[in-house]
Amino acid sequence: MFDGALTALITPFRAGRVDEARLALNVAFQIEKGIDGLVPVGTTGESPTLTHAEHRLVIERVVEHVGGRVPVLAGTGSNSTAEALELTAHARTVGADGALLVNPYYNKPTQEGLYRHVRTVADQVDLPIVLYNIPGRTGITMEPKTVARLAEHERIVGIKEATGSMDIVSEIATLCDPEKFTILSGDDSLTLPIMSLGGRGVISVLSNLLPDRVKALTSAMAAGNLAKARAMHLELFPLFNVMFIETSPIPIKTAMALAGLDTGDLRLPLCDLMPQNRASLEKVLREHGLLRD
Repeated sequence: MFDGALTALITPFRAGRVDEARLALNVAFQIEKGIDGLVPVGTTGESPTLTHAEHRLVIERVVEHVGGRVPVLAGTGSNSTAEALELTAHARTVGADGALLVNPYYNKPTQEGLYRHVRTVADQVDLPIVLYNIPGRTGITMEPKTVARLAEHERIVGIKEATGSMDIVSEIATLCDPEKFTILSGDDSLTLPIMSLGGRGVISVLSNLLPDRVKALTSAMAAGNLAKARAMHLELFPLFNVMFIETSPIPIKTAMALAGLDTGDLRLPLCDLMPQNRASLEKVLREHGLLRD
């Protein structure tokens, strides 16, 4: 269900509020360009600064606008198990196809705590769950053995891997049944190497801007066309890199605004791209023909 190119959707804001009209346009753009799935209110969606009401609203609207055409994997993770449980239950109620559970952040649970956290949600909500390993954000890494323990649960179907470690990806691939458990890249620049190790796609930042080209890369890898995938990877690599010139989603939201696809508004504590970094971003976008005239 969750493979290929999935977009980690930005959350559009206008005048400090969720811009529902722009959200609808962004979803329509993604569907038109052939994306394989959408992931609202994850890291790229600025979930830490959304109120619970806004969080639920964005998931509801994305599910509504998608209308069953592609899977919706809703970000429902939290450092509170009770909160993750509530958000996941809501996602199921409104028709999401799965839930993305980031590792609890700040409180730094043990591996056993991580296991019990996810297992509690999986036991109580009848919805497929994708784990999310991103220690650069959470301060903790779910170890491959813990991933393998959780993969035994029928509702835990995959992982978004953003540790940056190919050794961790390799160990997960060794321990988990690829027919039942999907590894997805959590970093655009690592999609090709992760798919070469058995991964089946990416939850992408860049695909907010270029869904068709990110999908083409994952499709080439899935078809075993390494030469084409490598060429696309190298072509897109400057864009992959510049999208992290500052904390994401600052660069991608700025790029969306420069391309005429969004307002680019951010919510504090995230703020505007520094002038020198904006100049670098504009240069790369210009070189790829992505600046709005």
